[in-house]
Amino acid sequence: MSPTKESREEAIKRLHESASALEAKVQADKSVDVVAQKVVGQAYRIIAELLGGVLIGLALGFGVDRLFGTTPIGVVGGVLLGFALSVYMARRTANRLMAQAKAAGLPQQGEPIVEADEENRER
Repeated sequence: MSPTKESREEAIKRLHESASALEAKVQADKSVDVVAQKVVGQAYRIIAELLGGVLIGLALGFGVDRLFGTTPIGVVGGVLLGFALSVYMARRTANRLMAQAKAAGLPQQGEPIVEADEENRER
């Protein structure tokens, strides 16, 4: 018994559908990985801005102290100025990221996190 022409076409169609579904799943997995990497990169950028501002302020304050001989005032002022600058830069970056998310149509507020114990107590 040889298979009929229709059964071959149906088999090819099923194989094509299976291949398309597998390809879509692989593409979805890749896109999730790319988004996760972008989010981690943005978080590291904000951390770097926070630490960098304070460290640059500390270095500038130390330089002012060495240059003018005002021992603790330059360092303290530099650290405070660096901290203020780093908070400003981090907030600006966060605002830019929120604007990008809003433009992309992503929800701005996620669902509240419910732990498993809380979920069981409610039932």
